[in-house]
Amino acid sequence: MGTYMDVHHNMVGITGDQLKEAHAADLAIEKDEGVHFQRAWADPASGTVYCLSTGPSAEAVQRIHERTGHAADEIHEVPLSV
Repeated sequence: MGTYMDVHHNMVGITGDQLKEAHAADLAIEKDEGVHFQRAWADPASGTVYCLSTGPSAEAVQRIHERTGHAADEIHEVPLSV
C-alpha cells in the first residue's frame, strides 16, 4: 500500500460543507478500489483541495475521485513521512 497526496484545482469558493460532502462520497465507495481517504483540506480562495489517502496505486485513487465527480489534477506518491 502506498500513501498519496492528490491535488484538485479550480474549486474556488468551496465551502466546508461541500468539502465534507466530497470526502464522504469518496469514503462511501473507497473500498471498491482498496483505497482509504484519510483527510482532506481546502483553500477556498485559491480553489485548491488536497486529499491524503492510502491505496494500491495512484490510478486506484483517481478512479474513486472520477466516480464521485471530482477527478484529481495531480496525484503524488508520498514515499517518506515522519
